[in-house]
Amino acid sequence: MKIKLRNWTMNDANGLVQVINNKKIHNNLRDGFPFPYTLDDARNYIEMTLESDTSKSFVYAIVNEQDTILGNIGVFRQENIHYRTAEMGYFIGEQYWGNGVATQAVLEICQKIFCATDIIRIFAEPFARNAASCRVLEKAGFSREGVLKMNAYKNGQFEDMCLYALINEL
Repeated sequence: MKIKLRNWTMNDANGLVQVINNKKIHNNLRDGFPFPYTLDDARNYIEMTLESDTSKSFVYAIVNEQDTILGNIGVFRQENIHYRTAEMGYFIGEQYWGNGVATQAVLEICQKIFCATDIIRIFAEPFARNAASCRVLEKAGFSREGVLKMNAYKNGQFEDMCLYALINEL
């Protein structure tokens, strides 16, 4: 499946709700994404992405050739001495899992970031139990730097997270 990354529009709110309003997806996201996910949540998220500082926040809808919403991906510049480092997060609708969508999106956004900014390191912290997301990062060239023990508290339990990074070798 061929994908592209594009800016969100307010017309995407229904598509975002359809993709993200899934407990399996929610279980792998940070708690900033509520569940159940409503149309108002989607509108607020899209508005936030459209108003964000474009030198620090790079958030895109992942769409197919028919412009159907498949998911979301974002890279967020860190601050202070870490300003040339960015954290990446993404999710894909369950119906699109296993089709290489996430790997394509990760490859594309990393290329965009490394070509258009001075960021040299992109990292991601998937839950250790999320083998599929870890595999996406590995296929996209990220190196596993370690396991962050009991790094998060999600759904009433402590979770280990893996630390992956991709370095733009100057």
